Amino acid sequence: MTKRTGTPRTCPHGHTYYTYYKSSDCPVCPICESVKETESFLGELAAPARRALEGKGITSLPQLSTYTEEDILALHGMGKSAISKLKEVLTTQGLSFQD
Repeated sequence: MTKRTGTPRTCPHGHTYYTYYKSSDCPVCPICESVKETESFLGELAAPARRALEGKGITSLPQLSTYTEEDILALHGMGKSAISKLKEVLTTQGLSFQD
């Protein structure tokens, strides 16, 4: 069995993970992040864009559709690639950015 040499952390959901493999003291739980990637439209995005939306409290497509494309593009971590992915996901659900 491999001895863990890092700092153990427990996220609010009860997952225990170690920070030994991270270059910073980042509090992001890798288990929660992997679940987000598979269960939500946010999984289509790179981590900076995903965190930008989560930081703004946008976790669903109906919430996203209440913003303009310019509002979302102005978020730190959001880029043109993420916007095109978001437009595609919104379109598949019959939604769009505000005009």
